[in-house]
Amino acid sequence: MDSLELLAHPIRLRIVHAMGGGRLLTTTQLCARIPDASKATVYRHIDLLVAGGILEVAEEQRVRGAVQRLYRLRQDRAVISPETIRSLTSDDHRRAFATAMTALLAEFNAYLDREQADPVADRVGYRQHALWLSPAELDQLIGELRAAIVTRLANRPGPERVQYLLSPIHFPVEPTPS
Repeated sequence: MDSLELLAHPIRLRIVHAMGGGRLLTTTQLCARIPDASKATVYRHIDLLVAGGILEVAEEQRVRGAVQRLYRLRQDRAVISPETIRSLTSDDHRRAFATAMTALLAEFNAYLDREQADPVADRVGYRQHALWLSPAELDQLIGELRAAIVTRLANRPGPERVQYLLSPIHFPVEPTPS
């Protein structure tokens, strides 16, 4: 399975999100992070991500006679190549977008289902803005957003840090002028 096939599934995408920031997590921890999926489903998707090289076993520990594995995300493998993106059909893009939105909705529902969820205190946001941009202005905006995000991708978990899911989405809402 190539990276696109591996990542184009809501559960696998949620596993990748959970593993971000250099985290080492067990299957038990991942199951707790994805409570709306059965343990068997999460285990199966972890196995697929390991087989595809997107996750790797970072450590093994014996716990009550069983082997407990800590997994790590191979960030360099959890990407879709520009060549693959250029080869996608409109239907491929529809499926990929639907997968991303399904994963995003599932993550948001899991957040709201937590007893301590507080959208105001947690600074939850879901705004959309319609901007008028030339191609050069869009390229500049994308560059600025990437620069702001990339510097924070290396952040590690810490006592004051909570993992946030940030999903920048942009596309024209009317035809490009000729």
